[in-house]
Amino acid sequence: MAEKYEYDAIIIGAGPNGISAGIYLAEKGLKVLIVEASNKPGGGTRTDELTLPGFHHDVCSAVHPTGYLSPYFKKLKLEDYGLEWIFPEASVAHPLDNEPAVILSKSIQETADNLNGDANRYIKLITPLVENAEQIFEDSFNRPGIPKNLLTMLNFGTKAIFPAKTFANKTFKSHRAKALFAGCAAHSTLPFDKFFTTALGLIFLISGHKANWPVAKGGSKSIANALLNYYKQNGGEIIYETKVENLKDLPKAKSYLFDTDPLQLSKIADKELPASYKNKLNNFNYGPAVFKIDYALKESIPWKDPRCLKASTAHLGGTLDEIAFAEKQVWKGEHSEKPYVLLAQQSEFDDTRSPEGQHTCWAYCHVPFGSDKDMSEIIENQIERFAPGFKDVILAKSHFSPKMYQEYNPNYIGGVISGGATDVTQLFTRPVARLNPYTTPSSNIFICSSSTPPGGGVHGMCGHNAAQTVFEKLFK
Repeated sequence: MAEKYEYDAIIIGAGPNGISAGIYLAEKGLKVLIVEASNKPGGGTRTDELTLPGFHHDVCSAVHPTGYLSPYFKKLKLEDYGLEWIFPEASVAHPLDNEPAVILSKSIQETADNLNGDANRYIKLITPLVENAEQIFEDSFNRPGIPKNLLTMLNFGTKAIFPAKTFANKTFKSHRAKALFAGCAAHSTLPFDKFFTTALGLIFLISGHKANWPVAKGGSKSIANALLNYYKQNGGEIIYETKVENLKDLPKAKSYLFDTDPLQLSKIADKELPASYKNKLNNFNYGPAVFKIDYALKESIPWKDPRCLKASTAHLGGTLDEIAFAEKQVWKGEHSEKPYVLLAQQSEFDDTRSPEGQHTCWAYCHVPFGSDKDMSEIIENQIERFAPGFKDVILAKSHFSPKMYQEYNPNYIGGVISGGATDVTQLFTRPVARLNPYTTPSSNIFICSSSTPPGGGVHGMCGHNAAQTVFEKLFK
């Protein structure tokens, strides 16, 4: 007699990847249930009043170039389900001491004009990559394997493989071009002497020339809500406030997908997975964490260069050498006194975020895994460096330490919000080296979180890729 299942697929976790996986499977006509421990969906894409009433802060993810350019999100047309993207005049402002900021905008020429003697070198580097952006994104975001666009990816890969500092010094002459690249590469949360750190720097530069990095109107929660609307319209079910401790606590399903970190997969599916595989999950390298502050401001940030207000994102850290040194310190388990600070000023473009005339500010720096050091003053000093008087416009603030992040979302082990380190040992083989990284030794258990390729970011591709695997293996 055939075994009876209550569901075709149960997904643990309602982050963007979990819901994306649910959408893919529900669209295939399968009966899908998402189980979420919190009382709301979203994981890293939630928005709350964290400081004062009327100030709406993104809890984790804030600005979404990979969300707007995600191959899967584009296919879903989430704008039809309540998502509205808002585009600033520029993607990135990278302020420097005693000179104008470097501005990354959609125009390659305008960006190059920021770079002094490196204008032609920048145009020569970036133009062919932007022209082939769709092919690069397709092969970078989809399941690992032989690239569909082999020649394009070989051209990209011959650059992407380099350590970021090596690539920047080899490619550019001016400190301005090197600084712009460093700010983008530092999104990798890796030291710049690691292979493939150039890859993310180039991806973010390319994305900035495809579209100015957008914010979601009403907050990042709007992305999760749009995904959930799509999922429910296709018959998907979801339950909240249900923390899964053991796989046997769930209804009988033909497949289980984990939108969780590797440790939770190991713990929840303890009896279903072999010890050798669980040992590898338990040794997963999470890399550095973050310390984040949300601010309610009585007015706009008083940047030395007012053009910084045109960008959704500011990269604060100074020169290539300064940022490289700070990121190396963190990787070694040290706290930088002049860290790389990633700052978002969403309310400059989205008037739903704060009361009229007032603003929100979102800023974090990288810190060692599990750090308990309060970085508030250090972050504010780095902001003041480029925006004197910033402290005078603060109405209220609230911070998330690594410990608080883990308490808020168990997936953020040690305060790591990226799904784990993407160094060369885990770039393609996360969380464990397998021919298909979304599978486990158990034929009906899969992982679909940002701890799988292509990694962190609100793009849904980890979930989409894992769901493709599930469908092909069990339902096709």
